[in-house]
Amino acid sequence: MERVCFTFEVYEGQQDEYKRRHDEIWPELVEVIQQAGLKNYSLFRRGTQVVGYVECHPDMATAFGKVGQSEHNARWAEWFKDTIVNLTDGRGNLMVMDEVWHLD
Repeated sequence: MERVCFTFEVYEGQQDEYKRRHDEIWPELVEVIQQAGLKNYSLFRRGTQVVGYVECHPDMATAFGKVGQSEHNARWAEWFKDTIVNLTDGRGNLMVMDEVWHLD
């Protein structure tokens, strides 16, 4: 299992809409996320900055790779284009944070 923390920005003024859409997350997308091996998945927001945390089974590349192949994920990503400024860096990678410390 690989723990992953990542960050991105939402457009100013779109914070409530970003939250509303997650309040209505599609059950079929939740199923894709779970079947891909993503567990204990949380998103936190402060202003326009969003920080995500997820535990990837067996690892980030495998789990996110499976999600990325889903038509539900593609539709979700398209739907969020008007709310998210930059989900990835210039090479298409999540902007992950280095783990400094962990306590089980």
